[in-house]
Amino acid sequence: MDSPCLRKISLLFYLVPFISLAQYTDVINSNRPGRAVSAYAVGRNVVQLEMGLVYEQQDDASLNTDSNIFGTDLALRYGLLFETLELVYEGSFISQNITFTDLGTMERRTDFSRNRLGLKFLIYDPFKNPENNKPNLYSWRANNVFQWKNLIPAISIYGGATFTLGDNPFYPGDDVATPRVGINTQSRLSPRFVLISNVAYDRIGTDFPEWSYAMSISHSFRDPKWSVFLEGQGFSGDRYSDILLRTGVAYLISPNFQADFHLGSGFKNDPSRIFTVLGFSYRLDFHKDKLVSVSSKGGQGGKIKKNAVKKKRKKSKKKKKDKLDF
Repeated sequence: MDSPCLRKISLLFYLVPFISLAQYTDVINSNRPGRAVSAYAVGRNVVQLEMGLVYEQQDDASLNTDSNIFGTDLALRYGLLFETLELVYEGSFISQNITFTDLGTMERRTDFSRNRLGLKFLIYDPFKNPENNKPNLYSWRANNVFQWKNLIPAISIYGGATFTLGDNPFYPGDDVATPRVGINTQSRLSPRFVLISNVAYDRIGTDFPEWSYAMSISHSFRDPKWSVFLEGQGFSGDRYSDILLRTGVAYLISPNFQADFHLGSGFKNDPSRIFTVLGFSYRLDFHKDKLVSVSSKGGQGGKIKKNAVKKKRKKSKKKKKDKLDF
């Protein structure tokens, strides 16, 4: 069975994944759960809060310590000036209770383990030109299986600073502000799978610079409100090195509100890490599409609008003439 109506319905169905990867979407586009960062911005004039409550068990075999950590992850994102630019704050405030097994003593450390501000800018979007990504209206399989071109990612760059305020017990001796740069990529492997990767160089110019990377793959179910993810994150530096593995779920409660849960662990014993995070994302949507006057821009659209105005004027003149003749 084939008809123009059926083709239009199929076209709308297959365009949904492409629309969902645009800068602004009708549904919230959160970096949660996990720590991997999308290549895309939230959209101009969109304010978005992403928050998580953290519990972590951390034991260090080399120091004979046991730790319980309670904390809050926070990201505040704002679409600045235009669709491809985002101002983002990321912070983690934790309270760590450390028990020194050999000494039988306890110590509490409370401060920011992550505190940074920066700008993210999209420099390449493979979905910007819809002509290059038209769906195949005659083959469901062609639109839903992996294709090599799907590996071509959207790319954004990041530039900002990490802040160490006061006497921070987690980063003793660090400067108040140190540069941080990064690259983020995002590939749509299929309509239900998205791959995100990040590379960042942090605390540049200090005695303890740090490389980090993250790679996350997410999958949405037939019920699009539910999705799952698997993520690996690595750190390499003289102060701290480890690989963390995370997995979890997200549920879309409303177009502007998402809840999530994930758990994870590290691979080292100095320290060993096991953690769980319960979070949510909420946005205030002040986005407005820019209206372009097609008549002032000319082109085919301008001609159509001009012709419509001319026809309207002709009809008005004809009505006036008919009244006079009567």
